Amino acid sequence: MVSVDINCDMGEGFGPWQMGNDAALMQYISSANIACGFHAGDPRIMRETVRQALKRHTAIGAHPGFPDLQGFGRRNIAMTPDEVFEMVLYQIGALQAIARAEGGILHHVKPHGALYNMAAKDRKLADAIARAVQQAGTDLVLYGLSGSALIEAGEAIGLRTASEVFADRTYQDDGSLTPRSQPDALVEDTSRAVARALQMVQKQTVVSTNGKTIGLVSQTICLHGDGAHALEFAVAINAAFKEAGIAMVAP
Repeated sequence: MVSVDINCDMGEGFGPWQMGNDAALMQYISSANIACGFHAGDPRIMRETVRQALKRHTAIGAHPGFPDLQGFGRRNIAMTPDEVFEMVLYQIGALQAIARAEGGILHHVKPHGALYNMAAKDRKLADAIARAVQQAGTDLVLYGLSGSALIEAGEAIGLRTASEVFADRTYQDDGSLTPRSQPDALVEDTSRAVARALQMVQKQTVVSTNGKTIGLVSQTICLHGDGAHALEFAVAINAAFKEAGIAMVAP
């Protein structure tokens, strides 16, 4: 049977009343990427999201980002590789402690936003992130954009990796994500998101904004928890996968 992971960025509020759709989304995913307080989240939200994940037997992942609450971690920040290493290690450690306190374990690490996109192309930053993940725990899985420098960096030091694709984002001809500042960067239609998810899993391809068919490795599919259609997409993709005989399993 074909299987794939569905992951979702979660815990991205700030304050006790900004949890969004996380509780509802949790039943339709297999792994959760939990913000660690730098781009979003706080200790209370981190703890509550971990509890929800444990309740649903969802794999728990750290979602470290730049220290940029105002920009939601989506603005590029110039940092040295050593600074990135320390920043990522710090955030992983915070969520590891909360997960352990709640009786769970950390399963994976997925960088957020600008940090993720920069590390997809900058091998020095990618190496710094991979090193932080390795030193936090060699059993952790590193999630990164399919075909990116981040996946290469993780594999180079012996980490388990999960090549990630996006059902709710569009692609450029080189396999990179369309910048959010450009038109058609986001997928807004549910049927389009479902069709893309099925194509990514069944054919291991995606069509770029220019109509080019791109090959990719699809081991985990991301849905952004803060997206306007996140819950609708999750329900529809989950149903489509069940109908197609695709199992939903964390890496």
